[in-house]
Amino acid sequence: MNYFKKIIGLSIVLCAIFDGAFAQNNQPELAPPRLIKGAEISQQHSIESRKFSGISSIAVSPKGRLWAVWYAGITPGADFNNYVVVATSSDRGENWEEVLLIDPDGEGPVRAFDPEVWMGPDGRIRVFWAQATAKSGGTWSLVTEGTISGVWVLEIEDPEISDPNWGAPKRLTDGVMMCKPIVLSTGEWVLPVSMWKMEEKNARMVISSDGGQTWKIRGGASVADDVRSYDEHMIVERKNGSLWMLIRTRYGIGESTSNDRGITWTPVVPSKIQHPSARFFISRLNSGNLLLVKHGPIDKKIGRSHLMAFISKDDGHSWSDGLLLDERPGVSYADGQQTSDGTIYITYDFDRTGHQEILVTQFSESDTLSERNSEKIIQVFNNRNIISTGVK
Repeated sequence: MNYFKKIIGLSIVLCAIFDGAFAQNNQPELAPPRLIKGAEISQQHSIESRKFSGISSIAVSPKGRLWAVWYAGITPGADFNNYVVVATSSDRGENWEEVLLIDPDGEGPVRAFDPEVWMGPDGRIRVFWAQATAKSGGTWSLVTEGTISGVWVLEIEDPEISDPNWGAPKRLTDGVMMCKPIVLSTGEWVLPVSMWKMEEKNARMVISSDGGQTWKIRGGASVADDVRSYDEHMIVERKNGSLWMLIRTRYGIGESTSNDRGITWTPVVPSKIQHPSARFFISRLNSGNLLLVKHGPIDKKIGRSHLMAFISKDDGHSWSDGLLLDERPGVSYADGQQTSDGTIYITYDFDRTGHQEILVTQFSESDTLSERNSEKIIQVFNNRNIISTGVK
């Protein structure tokens, strides 16, 4: 009898192993990606081999070490060759070192893309990215042309050193998240996760009540089918307790409000903030005011040029005149963080398939409100540093 029990038990184990391997082979996007470090970075993914670089994000450690992420590829576009680059700076952004690449499987079919880096309230920095598999032989444009994307995270256990112990990659939820998480007054952490064009309530709010250990979908806003884009939404908790969501749409920026902590959302309508269909950045500052980085003046819709920073003292109902950060056509996708000393760091990309520049600049809230605007523009220009650039 014991002999037969052992045989049955062994058969169950073997079936479980076989089923797990089968699932992984048929869903490779669910497997943890490769983490490439040290000399292997230049050997496997040298800067010279890159034909695409863009979609950057930045975070700053409690002691001032800067961390930046973006994604790159050996072909000039968003496709299954994409991988995520992690770089760090110990001198306020003057010099940068690439210390980690996140690459699921080299030349595909799985791509790692749309990364975000965040300084959490627990003192840890987290790198997020999306991971999905393209359809056989196809280039990538929408999530519906492959598997459902998933939001992954990697924790940097000690963000004050350039070669920390990296946590194990974890898949948190379906979707894509490429904008900053926030912490609500309740202590809950919020991820703005998008399902792109796949379903209703596509601009999701995914929350954690236990410091990032577990996550669940609380609710989401629904963008009308005919104006849906990639969402790239951001959420602000207003001083009255309501939640204000700004969403990328085909017409620019849509908005929605929740008065029940994110369970239900009002219909998405065009915002008064004029913008092209592109990512923007909004954040609550130490002063309690809001910072917005977008293309062009508040009431003017232009293309992807003239990145400007604005301040609102009344929760987004009105905005300052703005500070010009970079006037060049081809600049886009701002992301940032303010540190405890008041410095605002903003990263963005320029000319993703040409110069392939990933940049960072710094300024203060008072710079944005200064009457000596031309002088401050020159100061911002002088503060501009290149994190990474392509080789022609």
